[in-house]
Amino acid sequence: MSDRTHERLTVFKTYKLYVGGKFPRSESGRVYEVTDSKGNWLANAPQSSRKDARDAVVAARKAFGGWAGATAYNRGQVLYRVAEMLEGRRDQFVREVGDAEGLGKSKAAAVVDATIDRWVWYAGWTDKIAQVVGGGNPVAGPFFNLSSPEPTGVVAVLAPQESSFLGLVSVVAPVIATGNTAVVVASEKAPLPALSLAEVLATSDVPGGVVNVLSGRTAEIAAPLAAHQDVNAIDLAGTDEVLAKELEIAAADNLKRVLRPQPVDDWTATPGTDRMTAFLETKTVWHPTGSLGASGSAY
Repeated sequence: MSDRTHERLTVFKTYKLYVGGKFPRSESGRVYEVTDSKGNWLANAPQSSRKDARDAVVAARKAFGGWAGATAYNRGQVLYRVAEMLEGRRDQFVREVGDAEGLGKSKAAAVVDATIDRWVWYAGWTDKIAQVVGGGNPVAGPFFNLSSPEPTGVVAVLAPQESSFLGLVSVVAPVIATGNTAVVVASEKAPLPALSLAEVLATSDVPGGVVNVLSGRTAEIAAPLAAHQDVNAIDLAGTDEVLAKELEIAAADNLKRVLRPQPVDDWTATPGTDRMTAFLETKTVWHPTGSLGASGSAY
C-alpha cells in the first residue's frame, strides 16, 4: 500500500433558499457573493426574486391552518427540538457567525449559546402567552365574556442586518411560537447563518412552509411582500427609516399589522412578550349565563 498522502478537493457548500420545506435555487438563477468582515469570499448566496417571494407566501399560507391549529404544547415541543438540533450543530454556527459578524471564536460561541437559549425561552412561552394576554372579562350583565389570543396569519419578517443569528432568531421565534407562519428575509450582507438555520428547521419537526427563508437584496424582496394581499403582517426590523416608510405605505393597502424598526442595543437582553403580542389578534366570546335550581345561583 502507498504511504503517500492524497490531496482532496475542497467541497464547497451550496447555499439554497428554503421554501415550503424544500431547498430551491432562486427562480431567477441569480447569486451574489457573501464576504466576511475582512472582505474575503465565503460563499455565493441565492439572490431571491419577486417570484421567490410570492412562492414563499403561498407556502406559508398553505401551512398556516395546520400550524395555527396545533396545540400550543405541541408547538413548544417543536421549538425545543429546534434548540436540540442547533446544539448538535453548534460548532458550525460558531464558525459561520464568527465569519459573518467579525467575531472571535469565544464571542461567536457566546452569541450561538444565547441564540439556542432564546429558542428554548420561546418554546416555553407557547402554552403560557394565552394566560398572560387572555382571560375572563368582568361585564355588567348575565354573560360570560372571554378573550383569547389567536395568530394573525402569514408574517413577513425582515431580519436584522447586523445580528445575523441571535437577532434573526429573536424576530422569527416569537412569530411561529404564537401560531403564525413566516416568510423570512435574511440579513443581506450576512445571510449564511439564516440559510443554515433553514437546514435545522427542515430536520426539527417544523412542518414545511411554517418558516420560509429567502436571501438577497432586502429592498427588492421586501417590496412585493409589503404589497402582497395574502400577507397579514410585516416586521420591519431589518430596514432603515427610508425603506421602512415605503414598506409601511405599501402595507396599508390591506391593513397589515406593521411592527416598525426599533433600535436594539443588546440582543442578549430578555426580550419580553412584545414580539409575540405584536402578531396576535384577540377573539372575545360572549355567552349567556343561566340559573341553577331554586336558589337561582348563576353559573
